[in-house]
Amino acid sequence: MNGVINYLSCGVLWLGLLVKAPDLLRHRRDPYLWAICAVLGLAGLCFLLGAPPTVGAVNRLSGVPNLAAPLTYAALTGYCAASQVLVVHWRGGPRVRRTARRWMLAYAAVLLGIAVTFALGEAPVERRTDLDTYYATTPFLAQMIVLYLLAHLTAVTVTTVSALRWARRVRGALRAGLVLLGTGALCGAGYSLAKLVAVGARWAGRDWSALGTTVSPAAAGLGALLTVVGVLVPLVAPRADEWRRARRTYARLAPLERALEDLLTRRALRLPRPRFASPTTRLVWRQTSIHNALSHLQAYFDGDLYDRTRAVALAATGDPERADAAAWAAVIGAAVRHEADPDGKAPPAAGAGRLPGRVPGPAALGRIADALAAAAPVPPTAAVPRGTSTAEAA
Repeated sequence: MNGVINYLSCGVLWLGLLVKAPDLLRHRRDPYLWAICAVLGLAGLCFLLGAPPTVGAVNRLSGVPNLAAPLTYAALTGYCAASQVLVVHWRGGPRVRRTARRWMLAYAAVLLGIAVTFALGEAPVERRTDLDTYYATTPFLAQMIVLYLLAHLTAVTVTTVSALRWARRVRGALRAGLVLLGTGALCGAGYSLAKLVAVGARWAGRDWSALGTTVSPAAAGLGALLTVVGVLVPLVAPRADEWRRARRTYARLAPLERALEDLLTRRALRLPRPRFASPTTRLVWRQTSIHNALSHLQAYFDGDLYDRTRAVALAATGDPERADAAAWAAVIGAAVRHEADPDGKAPPAAGAGRLPGRVPGPAALGRIADALAAAAPVPPTAAVPRGTSTAEAA
């Protein structure tokens, strides 16, 4: 009676709507996004209006004993229409707009039928949880109840079949989302079926109202949870993958940042560490710190050392990318030592060697960090061609 399931379900659905709202603001003319947001918003409204405390408040404020019932049924019908429009846009094809318009007109007729039958019927006794079975034999109200339940059952059945059928043709996060959405719609069908069975039992002179007051809300609540998760999975999964890649890259760059630590601290080249930041933001912070340090070291980069180290590493590994990384690791290490040397008053001569770029690009930083983290990132000093000092080879 306290409506906890209803309010929790409403909160979950509207949380999903809140997550999806920024996409709708960026793409206001996308009918698919409008349909998704309408499904989430109207489904949450159904749970809100159907909660017993809300039912009592609406009836009391309006002065009509059971006005909350047709309002809830109207919200449920709107949800059904939005579900069908969503399914139509899923399917696509040349007649999307026409088919969507037909579904909306059909459910508009259902809305009109609910309003007319409630106005013609009489429901003087307020029923907050079992109105369906209590008035199942009352003229016009019985028709209203059956009308909204059949409309809802039709919508969730079509959604279930369409979502699960489409899920067989796709992979990844989209498939998981469709399976969850289809399963949620199937739970919604359990809501309608349980109420229809209870109404049918009432026609037969039996009291199975517990189906409508316990089984139906539970099925609807589970369906709401699965629906919102199904809608959010395709949205959240790419972002989660991006964060996972950012965390890996962030950890991978740690050896390179450690090699530059003294320079970053001594020259105050590092920005303040971001707090409570996403993995992507932390990665950008680390990349920026490294870039600042390498930009400061540009004048100390030795092209000759790069050429010699790369030639030896390429001969040892046969991998041009690893050879480039090993050469950059040697050049950066030598530049750090020279810049920190109090007796080194001037940068080394440019020499005849050529660096591939003034500062390594983002794609190369990870490989340089790997070379620094390796046990032997470059070949032994003895293998460096004659004329190269030990300090340079390091």
